[in-house]
Amino acid sequence: MSPAAPVLPRPYAETLMRDVEGVLAMDEVTMGARLRTLRRWRGMTQVQLAGLADLSPSFVSMVENGQRPLDRRSHIAALASALRVSETDLVGGPHLSQDRLQSDPHMAIQPLRVALSVNSFGEPATDSARPLPQVIADLEKLRLPHGAGDYLQQGRHLPGLLDELYYHVSVPSDEAALIRSAAALTDACIWSASMCHALYYPDLAQLAARSALDAAKVTSDPVRLGMAQFEYIGTAPRAWDHSLVRAERAANQLEPHARDPIGLQVLGMLTLRAALAAAVVQNGALADHWLTEAQALAARVSDEDPACNWEWFGATNVTCWRVAIAVERGASGQAVRELAAAADPARLVVPTRHAALLLDVGRALARDTGTQSEAVSWLRQAELAAPQWVRNYAPARETVAFLLTRAKTTAGGRELRGMAARMAVPH
Repeated sequence: MSPAAPVLPRPYAETLMRDVEGVLAMDEVTMGARLRTLRRWRGMTQVQLAGLADLSPSFVSMVENGQRPLDRRSHIAALASALRVSETDLVGGPHLSQDRLQSDPHMAIQPLRVALSVNSFGEPATDSARPLPQVIADLEKLRLPHGAGDYLQQGRHLPGLLDELYYHVSVPSDEAALIRSAAALTDACIWSASMCHALYYPDLAQLAARSALDAAKVTSDPVRLGMAQFEYIGTAPRAWDHSLVRAERAANQLEPHARDPIGLQVLGMLTLRAALAAAVVQNGALADHWLTEAQALAARVSDEDPACNWEWFGATNVTCWRVAIAVERGASGQAVRELAAAADPARLVVPTRHAALLLDVGRALARDTGTQSEAVSWLRQAELAAPQWVRNYAPARETVAFLLTRAKTTAGGRELRGMAARMAVPH
């Protein structure tokens, strides 16, 4: 049974609907249809758009007609740049379906927006808070929901915890309490940014990520600052060449300070961020370089329980990112499936990482006509692993929409239509 919807005051619910009202109309179509709408709005032909994006006219035509998924970051970035729109305009913003696990997480967006907007250092929104150890203990309870993509659980608690942590940072009892509260606030802002990014509220994700940077600077800890930079780069507007520069700079700045396991884990995640950005800007040699760096760092940290590592960094997570980068670079289904086989099933304990691996293999299989029926099974397993994340993830929706046009069997069609309904994909 789906969890009950969080009960919010009427103004919150009304503001939420205003927030998403402007994007719902366009979000009811596929990315290809949205591309056609934006291209015509710009007064471009397919040939003109293809030329500006350095893609073939046949590719643009196939995407617009649903004959090919638009699921590579480099293609999305190139087309958005050519159209002079944001990637969110092309990918689509937040969308709401009748499925409670898909739509209910969006109910927490307005309380998060309020908490991040009304609090600042020295001017907290509240004049009291529970004792700092109690607040930090409750924040730690959200670490597992963060890894599970459980936005319902995070959304119920993050706004209030942000209020309390801003209070403690603003009126610390001593220097040690200031550092502890700022470190905890960094985590709370990172998790808020990650959630808002996953639910397609880019402005709020960036506000939360900037707040994480500010909190991390208070700690004067280069490792904590590296954590905040990782999230800030990941939620920044998709200028991938800039993301690459920032990721490389952050990794180079952190490297002299990465002397313990947590420092190595943060450094490892920054190298993976750099590898992905390099792949998107189509610098394969540089992507391979940063993947090699990540693999070397993973060999220096334990992978016995990846859930205990920062952002789950370790050999297993490097494999997951290697698969994601291969999909970004256009690898075929069979090649991606072989890469994924290197991930130890016993180490795939973090739901969102497991779901991402399954989803990436499914996306790669969906590209080949001979393996499209198999792709449905991988996508369904991904959905089961982390339903709230997958049902809100644009590449998943795009692949399901693409496969719907290719469904050959009644069984496959039913499975796809079920996923489509839960993802608000027209079917």
